[in-house]
Amino acid sequence: MIYTVTFSPALDYVVDVWNLRPGEINRTQHEKLMPGGKGINVSIVLSNLGVKTTATGFLAGFIGKYVQEEINKYGIIDDFIWVDGVSRINLKIKGKMETAINGQGPTISDNDIDFLISKLKKLKENDILVISGAIPNTLPKNTYEKILQAIDGLGIKTIVDTTNETLLNTLKYHPFLIKPNKEELEEIFNVKISNDDIVMYCNKLIDMGALNVICSMGGDGAILVNNLHESFYVKAPSGKLINTVGAGDSLVAGVIYGLIKTDDLKTGLKIGVACGSASAYSENLATKEEVFELLYNMN
Repeated sequence: MIYTVTFSPALDYVVDVWNLRPGEINRTQHEKLMPGGKGINVSIVLSNLGVKTTATGFLAGFIGKYVQEEINKYGIIDDFIWVDGVSRINLKIKGKMETAINGQGPTISDNDIDFLISKLKKLKENDILVISGAIPNTLPKNTYEKILQAIDGLGIKTIVDTTNETLLNTLKYHPFLIKPNKEELEEIFNVKISNDDIVMYCNKLIDMGALNVICSMGGDGAILVNNLHESFYVKAPSGKLINTVGAGDSLVAGVIYGLIKTDDLKTGLKIGVACGSASAYSENLATKEEVFELLYNMN
């Protein structure tokens, strides 16, 4: 089974305001509502590909209820923990320039995290667990580390998609896969990195404990480095960039899809790049038809 963790799901309120005038009343040309959060994005894309997942994390209040209802429409198994307060709303303003205002979300207590860990400790060997996104500022900075320590030795395939010290502190627990993008790789090592140097820095993360590293490079595709220090590159298919939100999460979903269908991470990388591209070339997250059309053109 595949499980995704989203610490602070959101209602994404996306509006088109093509001539935003600060300090004045503005009217939208178009708007839409959708559930947001990196783990939720992974679950949605896998659902579009026909794969069942269980989504967990923390929801609160009437916004949380709306997010839950939208997730359920995809057939995603809902195992969220309800906490006090109200789940956040993220406002995304699209126009001449894109502006985002992200809400803070509810307070999550130590007891809430302990309850989440108790759920995750019931996962079975070879289950896949995706933990992604930033840690809410109401949680301790070692939350990722605490979770991976609790499930260490259970044979769960952990996929970690976060940044900086949060990511580095998980490596001693040998996550099955981590997925920094090129910019995040630069932040981790505090250095400007060319595409030619990506493999070298991914190998450093392997030496620090990761079993596999995928570095996404946007329109340039992605690179996989495994714990044998073998590297594989997949070029992104061509297309018109429309929306980058969720593209990295879509890549993760495609990698998982390829892994469970073929037991081959290299195949997963190719499908992942197709999924990430399909989301980037669309207003919404990738559908199966869009992914396989791109895959056909990548052959």
